[in-house]
Amino acid sequence: MALGDQTLPFATKGYAWLPDLRRRSQGRPIPMRFGGQRAVAISGPEAAQFFYAEGNLERHTALPEPVVDTLFGRGVHTLDDEAHRARKALFVALLMHQDGIDNLASLTGKIFDEAADGWRGGKAVRLFDESAKVLTDAVSRWTGVPGDERDRDALTADLVAMVDGFATLGPRHVRARVARRRREHRFAQIIDAVRGQEPTDTPLSVIAHHLEDGRLLDSRTAAVELINIIRPTTAVAWFVAFAGHALDRWPGTRAALRAGDDEYTRAFVHELRRFYPFAPFLGGRARHDLSFQRTSIPRGTLVLLDVYGQHHDERVWPDPYEFRPERFLGRPVGAFELIPQGGGDPRTGHRCPGEQITIAVLGTLVQRLAKLDHYVPPQNSSIDLSRVPARVHSGWQIVVP
Repeated sequence: MALGDQTLPFATKGYAWLPDLRRRSQGRPIPMRFGGQRAVAISGPEAAQFFYAEGNLERHTALPEPVVDTLFGRGVHTLDDEAHRARKALFVALLMHQDGIDNLASLTGKIFDEAADGWRGGKAVRLFDESAKVLTDAVSRWTGVPGDERDRDALTADLVAMVDGFATLGPRHVRARVARRRREHRFAQIIDAVRGQEPTDTPLSVIAHHLEDGRLLDSRTAAVELINIIRPTTAVAWFVAFAGHALDRWPGTRAALRAGDDEYTRAFVHELRRFYPFAPFLGGRARHDLSFQRTSIPRGTLVLLDVYGQHHDERVWPDPYEFRPERFLGRPVGAFELIPQGGGDPRTGHRCPGEQITIAVLGTLVQRLAKLDHYVPPQNSSIDLSRVPARVHSGWQIVVP
């Protein structure tokens, strides 16, 4: 029997909503109504494989308008099939080249070091805010945004607002919509200006001159895709603040990071992305009548993949509420196991092609944070799981003597 509409329970419980339902259903698919639509919630690696299997689900009709008009914009995330594959190829070429990833991580580390020098003097700074500025500055330079267009503080505020307001209909959502409109308009002007110049190998120029079916993308769509590189990189600030929280709560993790142990650093980053909350779930819509684990999923049904629940499922992760980076040492991570940025193959499917950038940049910053001489003053370090996206309440304040 399907549950009644679960929109209000989600708004009330946030990340705990689907895991609570999963425990009550003993892990079985959960038919329900959500947002006034017929829906079913699923969880676990098998569910992720079903969710990303080619031909099962479509995305462009499943994303709610509030999410599209704040977080994603009307670009690659709203495409399916051949249109998605063609646009995705652009991002794969830009974001999965190891030299480019290494260059961005190195630049981010350099800017962090410069910023940290300015934090000295004994005054508390909010790591969330400061790392967001560092990340915005680094990715803007890396993409090729002209220096006279890099108003770092204003751009950072807009990018943070886009992420912070995607899952609420209150003031945060209004700020997110305004920020997206403002940045799409300004970046479209930048795209037009770049089209009057000789092409270069910067992501900005590549996007501006990208052809599909022999035609340039319209300026607004190209602006959306540029934001789809810059915004997710800035969003790493959520995890930098979580890293500060983790290093304080589990100080035994600090030594290997200080020593520059890259294998342990990568494991630490994976555990950050598993343990701490960001995306609560992902959505798709059944293309045709489907069945999963003996549950009928009629055509048009909204399918919700429980990301947070999967990352805290004891059937997948022993002792899931313990922070243990070593669980990722000495073994590969399955394509449908750890899914903070989607599952499957990032080159061909809907998994984010920028995931390797997230891992590299976050690894660079957690090593530097572990080495930084600082202390943590008294503060409200709670993380409210009813708030989506969740964040450390204080922004994680640190003092650098």
